[in-house]
Amino acid sequence: MRAAIRSSPLAGAALVLLLLLLVIVRLPWAGDLGMHAATIERLRHSLVHPGNPLVDADTPSPYYSPWMLLLGCLARVTGLSVFVVLRIGAVVGLGLLVTGVWRYVRTLSARRAAPALALLCLLFLWGPVLFAWSGFLGLNSLALTVSYPSVFALGLAFHFWAWLAGALRGPAGWGTWLGLGVLWAVILLCHQFSGVVASLGALATVVAAVVAARPDRGVWARLGGGLGVGVVVLWLWPYYDFFALFGAGGELGSVHRALYRDPVGRFGLVLVGVGALVLRWRRDRWDPLVLFFVLGVGVFAVGGVSGDYSWGRVLPAALIPAQVAAAVEVVEPRASRTAWVCVLAGALAVGAWTQAGTVGYVVGRGVLPEAVAAKYRAPWVGYHWITPWVKYGDVVMARTFPARQIPAYGAYTVAPGYPDFFLADEGRRGAAVRRFFAVGTSVGERRGIVRAYGVRWVVDRERGGVRWSGLRVVARGPGGQVLYAVVR
Repeated sequence: MRAAIRSSPLAGAALVLLLLLLVIVRLPWAGDLGMHAATIERLRHSLVHPGNPLVDADTPSPYYSPWMLLLGCLARVTGLSVFVVLRIGAVVGLGLLVTGVWRYVRTLSARRAAPALALLCLLFLWGPVLFAWSGFLGLNSLALTVSYPSVFALGLAFHFWAWLAGALRGPAGWGTWLGLGVLWAVILLCHQFSGVVASLGALATVVAAVVAARPDRGVWARLGGGLGVGVVVLWLWPYYDFFALFGAGGELGSVHRALYRDPVGRFGLVLVGVGALVLRWRRDRWDPLVLFFVLGVGVFAVGGVSGDYSWGRVLPAALIPAQVAAAVEVVEPRASRTAWVCVLAGALAVGAWTQAGTVGYVVGRGVLPEAVAAKYRAPWVGYHWITPWVKYGDVVMARTFPARQIPAYGAYTVAPGYPDFFLADEGRRGAAVRRFFAVGTSVGERRGIVRAYGVRWVVDRERGGVRWSGLRVVARGPGGQVLYAVVR
């Protein structure tokens, strides 16, 4: 039993990491990939004044983070395509995540198998209903978002917690604490929601350490200094006003309302970890994982009660400590360990089977067994087929779904495919797109919209799409889509 507990998690974690590396080679397109590719594309062309990543407007954007700036510099210096750069970023982000989990779990358990088992719990201890969202570490979600800044930020968060725990336990000078403050700010700038998760985990770590050891005034002074440096970095970041984002919650609420639906189906297996947290709470009322979980549940609940559903993005602050607690509880030599091993193994098996379709991102759906293929979700096709004609900086009229992908290839769209807090005329742009594609819109109004936004191309469905003599068919793409040139 002991040998199996030690070796099985290591073997399982190695197989999962191999799968994720193969996924990075394929880089399935879904969700926000186009946004991040467009961000790198803008930075490649102008590091100082990149402008809005999606539309032809000179606005700031929270997507211009330190990590995206670094990847933009890489693209600019090497000339590599944005998708190659995103693959490189994905490898770095995955490496940070794995090593961060290893370091953080080592602060909680000295057992050899604990970090590998914790990684498996983070990937598989979710629920019997498939769920994917950036900032959430289920295997299927991670496969689709591994190149996103959220993975990079969460990887840094685990390192941040481990570094903070070490600083609180032993003598740490001003350099360590100021470095922690800078790292905290970088996480917040790279992915704001993951930054909130990192902040709650840090608060739990500090409170637990204060109760256990009651640090002297010097530690408090250095902690305050680190916090102050972090705030200064946030304030000085030149690409967008970080503190202005506190007013964006209402606009993002409707997008995130889905996070409050079907919690048992999506996250029910995490109850195994909640049971482990109860045991830890009985042994230590100020256990850092318990505090972390309580803080995460509290903020998530406030978002649901207040109707500001964007706070649902902090749910990993409740999931991560429960998942880690499940792993740590199993590897400790306690009388009830055999029962915990069986319960956790069963839960992980259910979670792995739910996400088995992830294998399809590596081998393709056609070679999967029928039962596994039924769980596979095909990624988006992309719009590379328009690139022989549409050049960098061209403006394309497109509906919401294609507008989420087209900017990845260097073009702009009239309206952004995602909510944009800093784009003052977002509503007017969206209305212009709706009017352009509306059946009853006059020729004169369409021409006015085209002139107002400098539209050179239109992407739409051939059947049931816009009908206007001012368009000329240039190319046909998958799904019955057509690229039209605007006839001046």
